[in-house]
Amino acid sequence: MSKIILTGDRPTGKLHIGHYVGSLRRRVELQNSGEYDKIFIMIADAQALTDNADNPEKIRQNLIEVTLDYLAAGIDPEKCNIFVQSAIPELTELTFYYMNLVTVSRVQRNPTVKSEIQARNFEANIPVGFFCYPISQAADITLFKATTVPVGEDQKPMLEQTNEIVRRFNNIYGEIMVEPNILLPENSACLRLPGTDGKAKMSKSLGNCIYLSDSPKELKTKVNSMYTDPEHIHIEQPGHLEGNTVFTYLDAFCLDSDFEKFLPDYKNLQELKDHYTRGGLGDGTCKKFLLNILNDRLEPMRQRRKVYEQDIEGVYDILRRGTEEARKVAQETIKEVRHAMRIDYFDDKELISTQAKYFKEKNNIK
Repeated sequence: MSKIILTGDRPTGKLHIGHYVGSLRRRVELQNSGEYDKIFIMIADAQALTDNADNPEKIRQNLIEVTLDYLAAGIDPEKCNIFVQSAIPELTELTFYYMNLVTVSRVQRNPTVKSEIQARNFEANIPVGFFCYPISQAADITLFKATTVPVGEDQKPMLEQTNEIVRRFNNIYGEIMVEPNILLPENSACLRLPGTDGKAKMSKSLGNCIYLSDSPKELKTKVNSMYTDPEHIHIEQPGHLEGNTVFTYLDAFCLDSDFEKFLPDYKNLQELKDHYTRGGLGDGTCKKFLLNILNDRLEPMRQRRKVYEQDIEGVYDILRRGTEEARKVAQETIKEVRHAMRIDYFDDKELISTQAKYFKEKNNIK
């Protein structure tokens, strides 16, 4: 069996470092590993419209922003197919078929759906498209027969539901679809990076994001204002690591080699943590160290982004080519699905011949 990856993002804004440590960094590693036969990266514009139906221009403008962030982060269009969800009509078709295999109560029990509905204040008035997005996501994954889906931990319930749908489909129609495996970040700090204000989720709406495209000046302002330990008022006081956003970010980004480059008084992050917790180390020193690390990681992305921004027509051409390749795969899979479901009427020569013979005999036609 081919090893295939399907992953992607909703184009609701520029991507931030939470996206980077949660999935983007891993995607670049996977594309360069040579272990996978195909990698599909989907810009989920149709899914984004489920809660932005009244503002399509937002999605339209952010499509290019997300693509630029992909390319800046190191996604190689020669190794990956970056495609646009809404340009693959077979996804809508497969979603429709899957809807017959899932109950309303099952979708309601999905923890991710529950939390997303609450976050958007949809409790009293849930758009049907948004409510059904676990089914749509199952179609996104399985249409390309993905074997691996790299996502954050919050998406585990979605993958579980996808596999339920696959098993039900295969049980009814035959072994057509593939159950995907979830690939979580190896670093626990990357599972869900908090916002700069210490809140559990980095969110554009909360204004607590560090974007991949932030300038050095913007980055410095955000790092200097980051939430640390409110009880660590004086340098000599012991500091606490739990809930300290600076150290959570250091867990996600810091390498031992960063100390030799930016903070040679320490050998590794554990030494820095030990000093902070026993007292005598200020938050300013830790923030400056983090700022240097983040600038080191983001500067190559800024430079790549500038190059691609000078050829937006070329970026759209990358999207067009990736979408065309994805469409070819989608058409092949949906052909198999229709045959398995016995709804490929016009291609079934035996069906037409058998029925023609039956009606001739019924009407005594020679």
